[in-house]
Amino acid sequence: MMPAGSLLDTHLTNLAAALVPYRRCESQLARWGADLAHRLAAGGRLLVAGNGGSAAEAQHLTAELVGKLHHDRQPLSAIALHAETSALTAIANDYGYTDVYARQVRAHGRRGDVLLLLSTSGTSPNLVRAAQAARDVGLTTWALTGRAPNSLADACDEVLAVASPDTQVVQELHLVTSHLLCEYLEQELPAALAAVADPVAVHPAAGQPAPVRTGVEVVLDGGPGQQVDA
Repeated sequence: MMPAGSLLDTHLTNLAAALVPYRRCESQLARWGADLAHRLAAGGRLLVAGNGGSAAEAQHLTAELVGKLHHDRQPLSAIALHAETSALTAIANDYGYTDVYARQVRAHGRRGDVLLLLSTSGTSPNLVRAAQAARDVGLTTWALTGRAPNSLADACDEVLAVASPDTQVVQELHLVTSHLLCEYLEQELPAALAAVADPVAVHPAAGQPAPVRTGVEVVLDGGPGQQVDA
């Protein structure tokens, strides 16, 4: 008879082992979140796809973006491709299941959008085909997978691979990834919206000199200076 608690202990041990390398993903998550904030604030779109549990996680992510994670904000465009069931089944029936996401990517994706693909194995043919279609259309492709290398990671621009042989642990850290992606996005969103509202504003990067003012400073009767455009 299996000792009480052994399943829990085993699961948590596997999760703890995967958390150690996962901590090294912080800079990538922050960069992805900030990048996505600027793309979506400018009118871009996030397309997300997965199979099974990964499909559920894809839909969880889009719900957080169209809705909110913490504080009220404008809705952001994000679509879980498996959730359009009539289109999904029609495409599968007419073209085969391998093309269920690729055809939707070609329909909805625009240059500059992001396609995020979730797969614990990294070998799902319909996700690999979607990544290939996205490249043809001009989308940026990101993947969340289990251990790399794998065919989906190879087909995408970037991958966040969870270093665990346990499918459940991979899915759990994919959910953590979705939440953190939204957190970093919402942190960057005010700056992204400001950049869209004032696209010609100059914001020097840290350590860079401030922009040089044009014109000359003229002092009249010892009064305060006023700039005269040159």
